[in-house]
Formats: sequence, structure tokens, C-alpha cells
Amino acid sequence: MLRLWSFGTRPVLSRCRGFHVSVVANATAEAESSATTSSTWTPTSVRTGLIARKRGMTVMWDTNGVRFPVTVLQLDNCQVTANIKTVRADQSEYHAVQVAASDKPAKTTTKQMLGHFEKAGVPPKRIVKEFPVTPDAHVPVGTTLSAVHFVPGQFVDVIAKSIGKGFQGTMKRWNFKGLRASHGVSISHRSAGAIGAHQDPGRVWPGKKMAGRLGGERITTQNLAVVRVDSDLDLIYVRGCVPGVDDAHVMVRDAKKKMTQSAQHNNAKGLMEKTLPKGLTGLPFPAGTKELAEALPPVVIAPSARVSDPFVPRE
Repeated sequence: MLRLWSFGTRPVLSRCRGFHVSVVANATAEAESSATTSSTWTPTSVRTGLIARKRGMTVMWDTNGVRFPVTVLQLDNCQVTANIKTVRADQSEYHAVQVAASDKPAKTTTKQMLGHFEKAGVPPKRIVKEFPVTPDAHVPVGTTLSAVHFVPGQFVDVIAKSIGKGFQGTMKRWNFKGLRASHGVSISHRSAGAIGAHQDPGRVWPGKKMAGRLGGERITTQNLAVVRVDSDLDLIYVRGCVPGVDDAHVMVRDAKKKMTQSAQHNNAKGLMEKTLPKGLTGLPFPAGTKELAEALPPVVIAPSARVSDPFVPRE
């Protein structure tokens, strides 16, 4: 499907491979101009994500009394520090919103980053990330993002570095069955078994599943449902588990499969009622801010997706 924003006129700019001041200034000007006009979410829009901290897991109960696990994510003064616009070699444009979170002392921040944060009008931050967006989704620099950026009932992807588990064997790392537990082997019950072939090829094939380090990698957990949002404490409750240790920084964005791509696909087919999950009419656009949170209830809970009561016997 051709994206609607690809038909717009593209200004001719010099190719930019790095973080260029003029490109950021142009993107910031566009963000300010778009903020003055009416901004409404469309099925072709891609919003920015947020940086949160994983506070731990707990449980919740739905309206039918069914218990389910949730992970609590908290925003730690997440603010927009830049809007990025880059023209590639093929004259296509790359748009992104740079977000930073978690204040840190100025004395432990480099002078380069101090200047960058001072220009954005935000205090020094511990973590800075950027999220690709569509040209209509730029956010003014200095905006403080809130937990209401995500709506209860929608789906999100959570990206983080998984917990490192050190050097592990093949049974734990690759779910190997292992050798026989009683007869046939001697002190080799959890061994990987043979790893090679004959004289031909006479070597171990690259990518062979063997023992090694497990965890400590960038992991994306997809399609997690947002079940509750607390704007007073900037808490986001997502159903299920997310990668990372407690208090680790995680990146949260709209689910690529169940939100972004599904909306674009159904919009192309003319199924406008299916562009968002059932019960949702729109998303905060271009972002959910502190000002928007003040106009909404402090706690918003998604209704249960279960249709029937599981504790009532079927007739």
C-alpha cells in the first residue's frame, strides 16, 4: 500500500547522515506549525513512543473476577528534546521525534549534551532515544509527555534489554530435550550431543545451536494490551510481562502489527470501523501531554474483553 504522505511535495535538502542543526531546526518549525493547526489522528499516522521505567509486576482482576498479571511502567519526566528530519539519497524523508527521560545531575553530563538539553529547554537526562514518525506527528520541543499518551484498550510494543543469565547449556538456552535420563548414557544427561558431521564437511556449521551466553539482548515484546492508565503517578499497566530488570528503562510504542499496520491495512480496504481496536474512537495526537492529562480522569481502566462470565456454567 502506498502511503498517503509519500505524494506530498518534498523540499530538496542536502543529504544528512548525522545530527545536523539546520535539519533539526526545520523539523522543529514544522512541529510548531502543526501544533497550531488542528491535529487529528488518521489511520496512516505513526505517533512517537515513550521512555518508561519498569517498576515491577502485580495482578489485577477484570469485571468478571478473572485474575491476570500486569507489568507497571512509570514515566520519569519524559520530554521531547528534538524533531529530526533527514532526506535520504533517494530523496525520501526520514522523520523522527527525539525523547529523553530521567533527570540527572548536570555535573555528570557532558558539555555537548548539556548544550543540547539547554537548547531544548529541558533538564539533563539519563537516556535519549528517537522514534520514527510520520511528518504530521512531530511534537513541539520541550513538551512533557504523559501516561495518557496510550489509551486503555490499545496494544503496545515494549522494547528493552533482557535479563542476562550468563553462560547456559543447550537445554536452557535452546530448549533441547537432552539425552536419556536413565539408561544409555553416562554423566551426559544434559549434553548437547553430536555437533559435527563426517569428514565432509569436516567442520561445524555457522549458527549451530550450542551452549553460550543467554539473555542481555535487545528484545521486543509485541501486542501487549494496555489495561489501565494513571495520569497522577504517570503509570501504565500492560497485560503480561516485558523484558528487563526492575527499574530498567524500556521503550513503549504503538504496536506495529495490531495498531499501525492493521490501521493502514483496514483503511486501504475501506474498513474504517476496524482501524482501531474495538471500543476506541481515536488516539491522542500528536502525543498525550500533561495538559491533556489535566482534562481527563486521573485513572482510566479498560473494560474487560471477555464477553461471558467464565465462572457461570454454560447451558
